[in-house]
Amino acid sequence: MNPRLVNLRLVNLRLVILRRFVLPPRSVIIASVIGVCVFGIATEPAPSMTRAPKQSASVTASSRRSASSTSAKKASTKKKRKRVVSHKRLLRIHQAFVASATLRPMAQQLLRERTPAGYAGVESYARKHATEDAESLAWLVAGYAHTLDHDPGKAIDPLKRAQANAGDLAEYVTYFLATAYQQNGTAKQAELMLRDFDEKYPGSILTRDARVTRANALIEMDRAAEAVALLEADRQPARADVEVVLGRAYAMTGQTAKAGTALRAVYYTMPLSTESETAEKELLKLAGKIPAASFAERKTRADLLAKGKRYDDAVTEYRTLLGDASPQERPWLDVALGAALRQSGHGKDARQMLEQVNATGELNAQRLYHLGEIEKSNDEESALANTLAQLREGAPASTWLEQALLSAANYYLIRKDYEKAQSYFHELAERFAGGTRASSAHWKAAWLLWRTGNGVDARREFERQIQLFPEGGEAPAAMYWRGRAAEEDGDLGRARAYYEKLSHRYLNFYYAVLARERLKGDVGKATLVSDAVLDHLTRPESWGNGVFGDPPADDLRVQKARLLANGALLDFALRELHAAAAEDDGNWETAEMARVCQDAGRYDRSIDVVKHAVPIYFALPLNGLPQSYWQALFPRPFWVDLKTHSQENGLDPFLVASLVRQESAFNPSAISHANAIGLMQLLPSTGHKVARDLGVRHFSNAMLTVPATNLRLGTRFFKGMVNQFGSVEYALAAYNAGGDRVQEWMAAGKYRDTAEFVESIPFTETREYVQAIMRNAGVYRQLYGAP
Repeated sequence: MNPRLVNLRLVNLRLVILRRFVLPPRSVIIASVIGVCVFGIATEPAPSMTRAPKQSASVTASSRRSASSTSAKKASTKKKRKRVVSHKRLLRIHQAFVASATLRPMAQQLLRERTPAGYAGVESYARKHATEDAESLAWLVAGYAHTLDHDPGKAIDPLKRAQANAGDLAEYVTYFLATAYQQNGTAKQAELMLRDFDEKYPGSILTRDARVTRANALIEMDRAAEAVALLEADRQPARADVEVVLGRAYAMTGQTAKAGTALRAVYYTMPLSTESETAEKELLKLAGKIPAASFAERKTRADLLAKGKRYDDAVTEYRTLLGDASPQERPWLDVALGAALRQSGHGKDARQMLEQVNATGELNAQRLYHLGEIEKSNDEESALANTLAQLREGAPASTWLEQALLSAANYYLIRKDYEKAQSYFHELAERFAGGTRASSAHWKAAWLLWRTGNGVDARREFERQIQLFPEGGEAPAAMYWRGRAAEEDGDLGRARAYYEKLSHRYLNFYYAVLARERLKGDVGKATLVSDAVLDHLTRPESWGNGVFGDPPADDLRVQKARLLANGALLDFALRELHAAAAEDDGNWETAEMARVCQDAGRYDRSIDVVKHAVPIYFALPLNGLPQSYWQALFPRPFWVDLKTHSQENGLDPFLVASLVRQESAFNPSAISHANAIGLMQLLPSTGHKVARDLGVRHFSNAMLTVPATNLRLGTRFFKGMVNQFGSVEYALAAYNAGGDRVQEWMAAGKYRDTAEFVESIPFTETREYVQAIMRNAGVYRQLYGAP
């Protein structure tokens, strides 16, 4: 056969492979979800572990001269121009991606559980694929798993095995192997491997991490001056690990002042970082050699600990400051300490501290707020009223009064003292009309008028809600209930106007769904009556520019991300996609990130990716986003089991899918702070009880992480709640807040219907939980039709 014909056929075959496997489904162009550094893509052949790569033949002297002649034009361009990556290189990484598809579930299991069986499975896969690039990926996964287990000694062998066929994953193998060497006490080998990392892997997302590892190795080799030179130019943006290592290096070179500056930056301004403890130990070594930390530095640390809700640690830090505070600083310190004591559960000590402070202005307002919170927790209503009166008089415009009014309003709402609750909500809305809480406070005040039978004032305040806060989150509720009021008045045409506007403006919101149900009756047939109140509402928000695109098929980072995802190295895959999107003109990042997350079985992260990219998605029609976005937002994993167990219990599968989405975002391994486990977030005690009822033998808590088991038990448990309370909405409220609370709320008064009960739920979290699940179930039905 003609050799030229053979070569042409091979080229055509490779193009077919690229079109069929490399190009993903069409995706939407959007802005990057988070900021990333812009790196150039390497153009060299697949890197070797033993030598620096040769320059690509395509980068000739003439091309360099041409590039030089247009440097001024390039300088004005924000994005770096990508250079061409060889077809051979792209084909190799794609072939590794295809070959390693079966590794993905084993890698996911290993990195999730890190059991002996998981290690054995991945290592067995590697041996079965010897001499292939897929083998290297498997060994990389095994080595990385050992680093997660903090066992660098065991990581070395699999990472060394990964070197042979690493290809374009060589930077990952190099970095992790060098880190394992460094952590295992073989600093010389680590430093040697990372010495030319920047040159071998230009634009690598691991560059700063590699410099930190190399600097640590240099320090261990008594070459601290080189570590200083390596890291000093790489301090922005600030990172705790960089500063700690730099501080150690400065200390070894005798530059104690600079060492102290770097280490204090971590300990005092990054106290929540994992490196803070190391910084503290290093600072103790420098005691007497550097100036003591200033009062301001120490207070900054205490304030940041309090802000990070580490209240016990904050209390300790504040107490160490007491003896050093000046007369001017002492009142501020006492109030901060009192606040931390209250928030750490030491109310008695907090009150004693706060009552002795002599303060004025904003500081006194802060002091009074915390005293009010203590009085509220002790049900000291008279003292609380007196404290609020002092706040009104001394700090009428303070944010502390704003917070105190909200707290008092919610306190009386929970106690079912609706008159006082309504009064405080109303005062909050009027006094702080321009504040962030004004819309919700005004709505609560209006709603309590409605619930206590003051319909005339309630109708007026519903309208004012729309007029004053047309963009507020409470506008849909105000529109719906103003429509309901019009129905009760027999003004069906006006009710229709409110419902239709609501349905159009807030397409998939909870109240829009209810409005469309109302329009199916006589209201929808009534002659439309215009209402000027509705003119205050703006048009529905739009999103994007309608231009769609795909990740570039010739982008090495995109191909590398997909290969990393096959090894369950999801975080690194997403970082590569961020970098690729920053270098490319197309805004395809969200769709590709969502797809990679879904392929990795991380539906929770896929949902978050699209939510952050399109926060207004509920106001959009189904054709306002591509189908891939909706499917990422409302996925159907574990569908066979979910549908089977839902229907066994007479439940709508889409409602159960919506419940799972709200509870765990389809993460089978999710564990809450209350120790609720799995897809439907069942407490172990609940799981054991339902398992006994169903005759599940040898039940254990670990079984709650198995999707089929969790769904079987969860649907039976939820069905019991539906039977107990008689409706899905009441059952959902009980699922979130507990059956006793729901019975208490049901006994608080009569409700026109279920929707009125839902809006009357005093816990914001529970109310929004119920509304979100009902709303999301409707979106599921629109997307997928019949279950």
